[in-house]
Amino acid sequence: MKNVLQPTGDQVRAFRDRATGEPIAMLNLLKFREKAAYDDGRPCDLSGREAYQLYARSFREIMEPRGVRILYAGAVHGLLIGDGEDLWDEVAIIQYPSTQVMLDMLRDTTYQAAQQHRAAGLEGQLLIECGSGAAF
Repeated sequence: MKNVLQPTGDQVRAFRDRATGEPIAMLNLLKFREKAAYDDGRPCDLSGREAYQLYARSFREIMEPRGVRILYAGAVHGLLIGDGEDLWDEVAIIQYPSTQVMLDMLRDTTYQAAQQHRAAGLEGQLLIECGSGAAF
C-alpha cells in the first residue's frame, strides 16, 4: 500500500463523475509523522499530530458553515481482524452535503493555505468515499 497526501487528476475526475447530489461520507485513515516537517523547511517543534490539529481546526472553521459534519474521530488502538498493525494512528468519518461541496473545498484558497499543516503532519493517509446503499 502506498500512502499519498493528494489525489491524482484521474481520482478527482472519477470522484466528480460519481457525484449524485446526495451526501457522502469520507473515511479518513491517518498516519502522523513523529515530528512535523513543513515544505518550506521552517524550524518546528510540533509533532505531526500537533501540526495536523492546526489543519483540523482550520478545516472545521472553513467547512462546518458549509454543512460539513465530523461524524466520528478517534485513535486507533489496534486490529481485531487483519494484518497491518500500526498502519494508522487515527480515523475520522466526515460527512459532506454533496460531492460538489468537497470539490469546492479543494479549490478554496483559505483551505489551501491550511493544507500546509496537513502536509507537515501526515506521513500518509487513505481517504475512502462512502455513500448510502449498504445492507449492514
